[in-house]
Amino acid sequence: MLASMQPVSANMGNIGTNYGVLPGDVASAQALSLFNSSVSATYYNPAYLAHDERGELTLGLMHAEHDLRAESQGGAAPLGRSSDVIQDTPSQHALIGMKTNLSSLTKSDHPIYFGFMAGVEKYGEEMLAFNSRTSNEAQYLTYGRQPLFLNLGGATEILRGIDAGFSARVTLHADAQLDTYTDLQGNTSLESLNVSAKPSIRPIFGLNVNWAETFCGGGDCAFDGIETALSFRGHSNTETKVEATTIIPGTIPSPGLNLAIATLDAYQPDITALGMQYRQERWRVGLTLEYQTWSDLSDEFESDTIKDQANLNFQDILVPRLGGEFRVNDMLTLTGGIAFEESPLEGKRSLDVNYLDADRTLIGIGGTLELRDPPILAYPLTLSFGYQYQMIDERDFELTSTDPMVPVNPYETVTTEGDVSVFSGSMTMKF
Repeated sequence: MLASMQPVSANMGNIGTNYGVLPGDVASAQALSLFNSSVSATYYNPAYLAHDERGELTLGLMHAEHDLRAESQGGAAPLGRSSDVIQDTPSQHALIGMKTNLSSLTKSDHPIYFGFMAGVEKYGEEMLAFNSRTSNEAQYLTYGRQPLFLNLGGATEILRGIDAGFSARVTLHADAQLDTYTDLQGNTSLESLNVSAKPSIRPIFGLNVNWAETFCGGGDCAFDGIETALSFRGHSNTETKVEATTIIPGTIPSPGLNLAIATLDAYQPDITALGMQYRQERWRVGLTLEYQTWSDLSDEFESDTIKDQANLNFQDILVPRLGGEFRVNDMLTLTGGIAFEESPLEGKRSLDVNYLDADRTLIGIGGTLELRDPPILAYPLTLSFGYQYQMIDERDFELTSTDPMVPVNPYETVTTEGDVSVFSGSMTMKF
C-alpha cells in the first residue's frame, strides 16, 4: 500500500463534483445531470435511471488538464520555489458503466432498473490515487489525481410520473500496521506489516417528478415539458491510517516507539441538489441549485494528523448551474452550460498545509451523435463529446511554515490564478 502512494497533488473532491462524469455532465456544467438517463445518473440522480427503459453499456475517457499557479506579490520565496506553477499534473480517467432492467428476474412486470458507474485514474492503471501532505510551496484544495470512482444504484416508478432511486457511493478506507527492529542507520529487520482495506458506503437518493404525466396522464396539460428533481448525496472520503512501532536495540527498548498517522483525501460534502427542466420537442433547458455543506470538513480535519495543525475552516456554499440542449437533426444534439462555484475555504492562512482555493466559473459545450442503424450492432450507437473550461479567480493567501529555516511568518503572500480544461468522450451502446 505504501508503495502505491505515488507523488500526486492533494485533492478534496472527485470527478463527479469537480468536472462531471460523462460528456453530457461536462458539457452542461452539471446543470442537466439531474435529468440525464445515462449511467452517470447513479451519482447525480439515480431516479432518472427509470426515464429510459432501454439498457445501455457505456465506455468513456476523461482528461483534465490543470494549469494552477500562485504568483508571488514580491520577493523570492525563502524556500526557493523555482516556478509559479503549483500544479500541472493531469487527471485521466477510464470510465465504464451499464444499466439494465431487472424485472425479468422477478415475477412482477413492474420495471426495476439497475446501474453502475466506475472510473479508474491514469486510464485504468491507478486505483488508489492518494496524497496527503504539508507544503511550504502551497497546494490547491480541490484538484489532483482522483481515487477509484464507483457507484451502484437502482430506480423504479413509484407513482404515475414520479420516479425514485437509491444508489451507493463506494470509497476505500485503508489501515496499515508496521512493527520492526531498526538500527540507527535505518536498516530494518524482523519486520511485520499488516495492511487491510474496507469499503465505505455512502447513500445517494433521487426523486424525479414529470408534472404533466402525474397530473394529466400525459395528455395536453399546462405542465407540459416541466420536470423537477431532488437529489441528496451523502458525504464521502478516502481515508488511510498507518500505525508503526519500531525498536532500536540499546536505544529504544520494547515496546518501542509508536508512530500513528491518520489522514483523509478526496472528500465530498453532503450535497443537496434541486433542479427544474423545461423540455420541448427539439430543445430543453435546465436549472440546478446545489447546496454543499463543506463546513463539516472543519471537524473532519481535527482527527487528521497531517492537517490538524492548520486551523482550516470551511463554509457551506450554494452552486447555481444553468444549461441547455438543442437537437439539430435526428442524429446531432448540442449541449452547453455554465456554473459558478464559490470557494468553501475560509481565511487566507493554513499553517504548514498552505491550501489555496478560489471562486471559479465553469463553461461547457459538447455534442452527441446518435447512429440509429450502425453496422453490425442491432441497436443505436451514441458517440458523445464534452469540453469544459474552468476559470480560477484571483485570491490572496499568506504562506506560513514551522520550518526552522523560515524565521518569519507569513513568509510570502501569493495570488491564485490559472485554469482547467476538461475533455471527455464516450461511446454508448443501447440494448
